[in-house]
Amino acid sequence: MYPEQTFNIPQLQGISQTTTEEHLKLYAGYVKNTNLVLQKISELSKDESTNVYTLGELQRRFSFEFNGMKNHEIFFKSFEGGPSELSADSSLKEKITNTWGSYDIWLSRFKAIAKTRGIGWAILSYDKQTDTLINSWTDEQHIGQLIGVTPILMIDMWEHSFVADYQPSGKGNYIEDFFKNLNWQNIEKNFSEAQNK
Repeated sequence: MYPEQTFNIPQLQGISQTTTEEHLKLYAGYVKNTNLVLQKISELSKDESTNVYTLGELQRRFSFEFNGMKNHEIFFKSFEGGPSELSADSSLKEKITNTWGSYDIWLSRFKAIAKTRGIGWAILSYDKQTDTLINSWTDEQHIGQLIGVTPILMIDMWEHSFVADYQPSGKGNYIEDFFKNLNWQNIEKNFSEAQNK
């Protein structure tokens, strides 16, 4: 069984406490449904021949619920401890600069990905095999997610993340505020852990 995690999220700039509280309830639902789907798969697997179709559909549902749970855990942890800038001498800043030429170029490209039409996640991941960083977009939270890489920074671009505070036309403002609220020390920790896996 997967436990529901708690997060020490301070008051966020632009993102209301109400939105954060509702968003955390949504996360709790992903945890609950992940565990329920796993339980149901275990029960139905006792008679696989009878339940083969249902089991197949549950497996599809599992990836949606599981990734919804894990993606939100990375997202919410990025706010813990309050905002902090990316250290100029950090290994992550160096890797970003070496990959894209500068932090500003990377940031511009990442924000452009976050503005992708539709619901999903903009993700900065680390590929240990090639020692590279990769920007990507994942539809919903499980379609197109890259295999074999570790997400280190994720922004939730489902409408529930920003519409109540910014309206649909304020997506760009939400993205700007996300970075103002980001604690880069947590992202640097994600990067270090990904390198040492």
